[in-house]
Amino acid sequence: MVNEDILAQLNNEQRAAAGRHTGPVLVLAGAGTGKTRVITYRIASMLASGIAPESILGLTFTNKAAREMRERLAQLVDENLAKRVTLGTFHSFCIRILRKHIARLGFQTGFTIADESDQQGIFKQALGECGCSYDGFPAGKAFAMIGSWKNRLYTPEKALKSAQSSFEATVAHIYEKYRDLMEMQNLIDFDDMLLLTWRLFDEYPDVLAEYQVRFEYLLVDEYQDTNGAQFELVKMISGKKCNLCVVGDDDQSIYSWRGADVGNILDFPRLFPGTLTVKLEQNYRSTSAILEAANTVIGTGVNRHEKRLWSAIGQGDKPKIVLLDRDDQEAEFAASLIRSRKSERPELKWKDFAVLYRSNQLSRQIEQALMSAGIPFRLVGGQQFFQRREIKDAVAYLKLLENPRDDQSVLRILAAPPRGIGPKAVKELKRRRAEEHIPMMMSLKSADFARTLTAKGSGELAEMLRAFAEGKEAFKTPGNLSGKILHFLQDVQYYNGLQKIYRDHEDSVKRRDNVDEFINAVAQFEKKHGGEVTLSDYLESYSLMEENDRVQEESPDADAVTLSSIHAAKGLEYKVVVQIAMERNIFPHERALEENGYEEELRLFYVAVTRAKEELYLTRCRSRMVRGVVRPALPSVFLDLLGKSAERAEQDELIKCADEETVRKTFEDAIRMLMNPDL
Repeated sequence: MVNEDILAQLNNEQRAAAGRHTGPVLVLAGAGTGKTRVITYRIASMLASGIAPESILGLTFTNKAAREMRERLAQLVDENLAKRVTLGTFHSFCIRILRKHIARLGFQTGFTIADESDQQGIFKQALGECGCSYDGFPAGKAFAMIGSWKNRLYTPEKALKSAQSSFEATVAHIYEKYRDLMEMQNLIDFDDMLLLTWRLFDEYPDVLAEYQVRFEYLLVDEYQDTNGAQFELVKMISGKKCNLCVVGDDDQSIYSWRGADVGNILDFPRLFPGTLTVKLEQNYRSTSAILEAANTVIGTGVNRHEKRLWSAIGQGDKPKIVLLDRDDQEAEFAASLIRSRKSERPELKWKDFAVLYRSNQLSRQIEQALMSAGIPFRLVGGQQFFQRREIKDAVAYLKLLENPRDDQSVLRILAAPPRGIGPKAVKELKRRRAEEHIPMMMSLKSADFARTLTAKGSGELAEMLRAFAEGKEAFKTPGNLSGKILHFLQDVQYYNGLQKIYRDHEDSVKRRDNVDEFINAVAQFEKKHGGEVTLSDYLESYSLMEENDRVQEESPDADAVTLSSIHAAKGLEYKVVVQIAMERNIFPHERALEENGYEEELRLFYVAVTRAKEELYLTRCRSRMVRGVVRPALPSVFLDLLGKSAERAEQDELIKCADEETVRKTFEDAIRMLMNPDL
């Protein structure tokens, strides 16, 4: 396919963005305007123009986005050509660089990635060693501050130098201790991936030059979500040539609490002189009535690039504002409305509906109402499969094979299952690590430590160490990864020891089934990557999974209503959306307003409105139960912003009686849901 043929499939604005291959380009892609399409076609256009695929780097924020981009690209150009383009998340890209060069920063190449529980364990240790583990110390605030410093590329030394209070100075010292403990165990966390890559580029110009030469063309998806570290990395890699295209929507910047800086996209034309700015405003998702409401809301914002969404789909119905007396009635209304709309519109499936909320705790009554009504639903943000205790225990065993210095994994496995290594022995391990700097795995191998245990404990420890030694040898060669992992978990007595951890027989059987499913996940990973993969390959992939990869999803054909926070629903779309709890101090959130976050809350409401394709219902209550007490509830200021773009409606007008066939179908769905608890 020639370049002209590729560009001919785009609208005028999309064509302007995809056809400019050199220099800085800012694509302001409003909700539903074909953002992924533009990026994919731009890469295809570059390839059709003779640009080498190896010189193109596309950075995304989720593995799902990278996969979708590659799949679409393979439909436009030769599949082998598409495979040669580098597409991935910021973190996966940084890990590749660190695997190759991290020794320059004093780490060993066999480092492992600390998960959230590892981080919390090491941070707790840092607090204790700095004398800050007492009740009342704001540990959560301190931990968040360290993350914020890393996102701004602050080392502990720079953080201390910039401290403006005694508390900040104290946290800077905790940060230093936390960093030292991480390095001692050859661990890095997610924020370190960006910070350490920046350090490599900054301290070793030859490393930076290697990647500047290799990647002459850089594309960044969801640019509004970049933080300070990601901005600096993008600027460094793009270099003087600056063949840089960023795609995003400042109106959907809703992750400042993760470190995202909306200023990166607002200031792009100033920061990169000569920028071509292209606005994508034709929405291919929603009706005009919904877009009018979205434009009305976001148009009141101050810090934004001006743009106005429009659609050729048709006018459609205005969003409807519904007032209920109490929150339990709100939940019943949502369930009744969904059932009624499905009855009136037979073409709709359950998965065409979503109930959105500002905070996750608001889902409880909705869940109960849908369950009572026999309506199947899926809850986004429930417990994730890979976050289950038995899976994290299994992974800890595997991580120790790769990185024997990982003390957090040692502490995790000692009681999974119990091996006669009690609190006194663990205390001795910690003492040796703190005073003699001996990794816990090394202490476990020492004869003098074994003598502190009972004969039974010493024997079980010896068996465990034998299994580790044999496992390490087995994993040196690639191939049959799932089989090797199963054998190792059996040999180390974890697989059959689950009944010792979970005394209830049914519970232990269920946990073992989950471990079996984990083995299946490894086998699927092998199949996807051709079979010749290593343990290191899988552990790295596991650590880089995001929420949307880790959730144990139903089949793509599963038919269920989605319950989700607005944050988790970004990027998704539904024909009918019910946005609940449109009340003061709930949405916009009281805490966000205290932190001068009105503009971001406004953008979050805009995201909620633009999830709806055909129908949008906004509910609020006169009273709501708060901490066990029923309190009056006032309407959200956002409802006033809608003005004439929305209309008030009574619940009786919206809910029609279901016919006999619908009642029968709903009963069948209820039975199906009870038979399949995953729905």
